[in-house]
Amino acid sequence: MELTNLNKDRKQKKKPSFDLGTMVYGKVPPQAKDLEEAVLGAMMLEKNAFDVVIEILKSECFYVEAHQRIFNAIQGLANKSQPIDILTVAEELRSRGELEQVGGAYYVTKLTNAVVSAAHIEAHSRIILQKFIQRELIRISGEIIGDAYEDSTDVFDLLDDAESKLFEITNNHLRKDYNTIDSVLVNTIKRIEDLRQRNEDITGVPSGFSELDKVTYGWQNTDLIILAARPAVGKTAFALNLARNAAMHPTKPTGVAVFSLEMSAAQLVQRILSAESEIWLEKIARGKMEEHEMKQLYARGIQRLAQAPLFIDDSAALNIFELRAKCRRLKNKHNIGMIIIDYLQLMSGSGEGKGTNREQEISTISRNLKGLAKELQVPIIALSQLSRAVEQRGSKEGSRVPQLSDLRESGAIEQDADMVMFLYRPEYYDISQSAEGENIKGLTEVKIAKHRNGSLETVKLKALLHIQKFIGWEEDPYGGVGLPSGSWTPVGGDSGAGGGEKLYIQTGSKMNNLQDDDDAPF
Repeated sequence: MELTNLNKDRKQKKKPSFDLGTMVYGKVPPQAKDLEEAVLGAMMLEKNAFDVVIEILKSECFYVEAHQRIFNAIQGLANKSQPIDILTVAEELRSRGELEQVGGAYYVTKLTNAVVSAAHIEAHSRIILQKFIQRELIRISGEIIGDAYEDSTDVFDLLDDAESKLFEITNNHLRKDYNTIDSVLVNTIKRIEDLRQRNEDITGVPSGFSELDKVTYGWQNTDLIILAARPAVGKTAFALNLARNAAMHPTKPTGVAVFSLEMSAAQLVQRILSAESEIWLEKIARGKMEEHEMKQLYARGIQRLAQAPLFIDDSAALNIFELRAKCRRLKNKHNIGMIIIDYLQLMSGSGEGKGTNREQEISTISRNLKGLAKELQVPIIALSQLSRAVEQRGSKEGSRVPQLSDLRESGAIEQDADMVMFLYRPEYYDISQSAEGENIKGLTEVKIAKHRNGSLETVKLKALLHIQKFIGWEEDPYGGVGLPSGSWTPVGGDSGAGGGEKLYIQTGSKMNNLQDDDDAPF
C-alpha cells in the first residue's frame, strides 16, 4: 500500500490507528506472546505475583486480545480480594461471558504450564511493556504521517498533538519507582548543606516583596500556588509584578513563562511597562505622553525589559495538553524557572470525557498543573476567580476577606495546591479607613490561607494600580525602590514628626502636579 493512502479525513470523530510496521514495511508488530503467557501463568501460581505486575502493566499492554481479557479477570478478582488461581480465573471469565472467547478453561490451564515459578516475573513484565511502547510509537508515528500529508493540517497543532500523545505514553506507562529512605536522606542532606553554604534566606524564586519572601522563602520548585481574588482587585497586576520581579532580579534572574487566557500580549506588556517606567497605564494605553515621558519609557522601561527572560503566550482557550507541551518546550529551550497562568477557570480540559461536568474538568486541570510542576521542577502560579459568596457575607469590616471555601467551581483546587493566597483590598468595598481611623487607601492584604511547607500569614502591600505596581505597605511610593530616575524634591510636607503628608515633584519635569490629581491613590 502506498504511503499516500495514509491520508484520512481529520473531521472524523475517531481517527483510525495506523500500524506503520505492517502497512509500510510488512513487518509484524513488536510482541512477546510467550512472555505474556508466562506472566499470566505466574500470577495464577503465586498470590504475590499480581502486586508486582500491576505496578508495571495494564491490560492494553498485552498484544493478544485473549490475554487482555484474562488479565482483566485477574484484576477483577484482586479488586474483590478473592484468591487468584486457575479455577477462580476461569470462573471469573465465565461470569463475564468471556471464557469461550479466550479459548476455554483448557487455555487458562495451559498458561500455567508455560512457567515454573514467578521468579523472573518483573523482568518479563518490563519486556512486555517495552514491546507495547514500541507498538504505540509505531501507531502514533503512523497517525502523524497521515495528518502531515493532510493539506488542511496546522503544523503547530500537529506538533502539539504529537507531543501530547508521546507524553501520554510516558505519563501512563513509565512511572517512577519508589525511593529508599537512605537515598532520599543523601539528597536531602546535600540540599541542606548547599543552602547553608549559600547563607541565603530565599531558597526559591524571589517574589520581590521582602515580607512575602520571609514567609515563603521564595516560590519553591514543584509547588502549585493559587492566587485568588474577586474580579478587578488586582490579580493580574500582582502576578505581573511577580513575573517582572523574578525575571529582573539583580542577583537571581529567573526565566518566567506567562500564559494569559484573558488579555492579549500587548496589553500585558503595557502593564509591565507602566510598572517598570512608573508612567500611568492610561497614558501608555492611549499614547498620550509628553516627550520626557517617552524618554523615561525607553530608558526605564523598554531598554531594561528587552533583556528580561520573560515569555508571554496569549493563546485563547488553552487546554491542559497544549499548556503542558508549550511549557515543556520552554523548559528545554530557555530553562524557565516559573510559570504563571491567568487564569485557571478559562482553561479547558483534554476534550475527552463528554459526560464530565465543569467541576470535574477543573479538578483534572488542577491535578495536571500539580503534576506539571513536579515534572518540570518549577513553581506554577495559577490565578483563580472567587465565587460571589464573598459578596453575600455582609458589609462589616473583615467579613469579606476571602476564605478557602470561596474558591470557585472545585474543591480540588484547594486540595491540589501547595499554597493558596488571597488578595483582599478594602478599597474595593469602599473602605478607606480602618477601625482605628487609619488611612488604608491602597492597602492590599496578601492572605496566605494554605501553606503546606510554612506558616499562614497576612502580608500588607500598597497597590499603585495607576502604574500597575505593588510596593511594601511601609514604603514611600516615590522613595527608595519606587523613586523614578531624576532629581526629586519633597514638597507640601515635613519629614519630621507632626508634618503633613509628603509629596514629591520632579525638578524640571512637565509631569502633572500630584496634589492637583484627585485620582492619585496615595
